[in-house]
Amino acid sequence: AGCSAGGFSARGRVLAGSVLGMGLWDVTQKSLYLRNNQLVAGYLQGPNSALEEKICWVPNRSFEREKFPIILGIQDGRRSLACGTGALPALQLEDVNITELSRGGEETTRFTFFRSYKDGMWRFESAANPGWLLCTSAQSNEPLGLTTSPDAAHIVDFYFQLC
Repeated sequence: AGCSAGGFSARGRVLAGSVLGMGLWDVTQKSLYLRNNQLVAGYLQGPNSALEEKICWVPNRSFEREKFPIILGIQDGRRSLACGTGALPALQLEDVNITELSRGGEETTRFTFFRSYKDGMWRFESAANPGWLLCTSAQSNEPLGLTTSPDAAHIVDFYFQLC
């Protein structure tokens, strides 16, 4: 079935309310999985493919729709991806439900990413840290991170996959 959220139409699994759940992987085919309370990107094959975390998202209506603001989470949206602030912002998972955050407010900025789409690939820019993009490492089994310098070592282009 087709689902729509925040002006973006996608085919995916509708979880709680308007939460969309989809697989997300980088352009080198690394999937995301949870290790030591961190999202890690790696090549999951065979029985390990069951470790893949489905990424859930909802629109954040506190920001301009033209920027396509979304809040990302895992585990059916019960845990949210947040960006720390500072000279070198870091990603962390917090036990906050993305549907609670989708109601908006200034405190949701660090949970918000602006998504952009080009040539079949997605990029996610931190709202709390303009210019910082969600990235995976060129190395397998490294934590999901943020970068201001997309290059061969910092992969910033992602694909969505139906759940």
